[in-house]
Amino acid sequence: MHSDSSSRHVRQVISAARTLAQGPEAAELAVTRSWLRCLDDYRLDPANPAAPCVVEHSRVLEGRERLRQVLGVADGEMNDLHRQLGGAGHAVLLTDASGIILSCVTADAERRVFEQAGLWLGADWSEACEGTNGIGTCMVERQPLTIHRNEHFRSRHIGLTCSASPVFDPAGELLAVLDVSAATSTSRQSQYHTVAMVNLAARSIENAYFLRQHRAAWLLRVQVRPAPGGLLSDGLLAFGEDGCVQAANQSALNLLGRGREQLLGRPLNAVFDCPLAAFFDRARHDPAATWPLRCHDGRALFASVAGAAPLARQVKRAPIPQPLPARQPAPPSPGGPCWADPLLADAFRRACRVFERDVPLLLKGETGSGKEVFARAVHLASSRATQPFVALNCASIPEGLIESELFGYRPGSFTGASKDGQRGKLRQAHGGTLLLDEIGDMPLNLQTRLLRVLEAREVEPIGGDPEPLDVRIISASHRELQAQVSAGAFREDLYYRLAGLTIALPALRERQDKPALLDHLLALEAPGGHTWLSSEARACLLAHPWPGNVRQLRTVLRTLVALSDGGAITLAELPAEFQRTAPPGAAPPAPLASAEREALLAVLEAQHWQITRAAQQLGLSRNTLYRKMRRHGLGRER
Repeated sequence: MHSDSSSRHVRQVISAARTLAQGPEAAELAVTRSWLRCLDDYRLDPANPAAPCVVEHSRVLEGRERLRQVLGVADGEMNDLHRQLGGAGHAVLLTDASGIILSCVTADAERRVFEQAGLWLGADWSEACEGTNGIGTCMVERQPLTIHRNEHFRSRHIGLTCSASPVFDPAGELLAVLDVSAATSTSRQSQYHTVAMVNLAARSIENAYFLRQHRAAWLLRVQVRPAPGGLLSDGLLAFGEDGCVQAANQSALNLLGRGREQLLGRPLNAVFDCPLAAFFDRARHDPAATWPLRCHDGRALFASVAGAAPLARQVKRAPIPQPLPARQPAPPSPGGPCWADPLLADAFRRACRVFERDVPLLLKGETGSGKEVFARAVHLASSRATQPFVALNCASIPEGLIESELFGYRPGSFTGASKDGQRGKLRQAHGGTLLLDEIGDMPLNLQTRLLRVLEAREVEPIGGDPEPLDVRIISASHRELQAQVSAGAFREDLYYRLAGLTIALPALRERQDKPALLDHLLALEAPGGHTWLSSEARACLLAHPWPGNVRQLRTVLRTLVALSDGGAITLAELPAEFQRTAPPGAAPPAPLASAEREALLAVLEAQHWQITRAAQQLGLSRNTLYRKMRRHGLGRER
């Protein structure tokens, strides 16, 4: 028998869907549209207690193989999201375009909770199967959204809150869905910040995938204001030697006010008031410079253009240190990581020295303290700087897949294997460096195989013969591996094989260079100096304890910049939890900001939180109203 809350939910779904379907706002309510589809098109029962369907393991492998490049880009973004959200209580998921979960990042202690909720590898969360939910409804609506608790169609899912964003390929087809799900009680208001973070991560995945797919093309980047280095909101257009557009991302379509069919195959000079030769000349002479570019319809933009060679470098979000002479490490360049902290700078020098002698490194530090950034910088400062740097997060790959990800496999070696096989991370890193991130989460049976590989200097893919291996190893973990050795959860012989030199990276709250680091990260997220922090906001951010460390700081800055219209970011624009911990003497929200908040709240309540009507009364667009609501933390509790 269903609980009272489930029964009430079922009655509410059926009653509300039928009532709202007749209202003037029905067509604009994603949840209402979804409920009606569930009832009329899918014929779903909101009281059905069955768990989500899970597809065969071979289909998961096929899906992961098909989206291998996407997963390679998404892995870092998903782990960053999980860290910035505090980890606990959240699952970060990536599905394919049909709603099958292909990757999941959760805390070990909570994995069972999310699996019981149906959020596990291979689960089908399409709307036709599970009704209204973050993943499935995002797939249909093709826009970022949050499905909060009782907004789910099925009563089985009303304990979840899911914020999802679509990921599109360069042709505008749905590629994947990125989702953050919480199984604990959360307010609807708190999800404004979460869905903004999910959307930013999805756009970052899209742009990186776009650049990988068109690395052999020329790239035109268009912006609303000059920002060297680029922003996630930049329009990207790939074009060939003939000057014709080959692909455009959604931001480019929005900035140019054109459909994809109006751009693809057309020469750039048919869109912009600029001769074709000028685009190629700009790329050859100064690809990083931005210049004014006007469209034929009068739109004024800023642009930069790069040839095929620079494209591979632009996949990374932030500049990285240039290669340095072997065994002579120097401080990173201004565009690289900020290591003004003397202890961190000394650790970098020692790490570079021993790494050049093929001594393995073990990096310790809290989640988000910059272990991968440190490892990549050591690689670039070594004699292997021009060789591959490959990172494998041992905690983000399901146990059943980590063996094939690490060692690779031969074609046809098991059911569902790709006909082309898979090289595996170890062979991808041949001649270069392999980072084994979160090594403490590697299963014991694979620890044994890894130890044999490191001792024999050869790797044996699944279904294949041993092959020679030349790779330098850097390991990283937020766990105390010695304690895991004592508990029998980590092999002692592997620990001593990996811990040639152990480097402890300081937490952000312990670093002496926090002011310089804050300025450095803000410059990366808002290049050009068009956005800055007020003195009160800056003091508040510096005083925050930052449990998610540098990763959390960068994500917060990225979100603030994305929601800002330029100019100063004030204390009032910081998330509520930061304002509560503002240092003594920090100024309260400005009177104008408080007045705007009260005015918005009054209109929203008068219009019963109907966004379209409220926007019309205020003389604003819906997007502008939503942006102001996020800035002031406005949202109706459900």
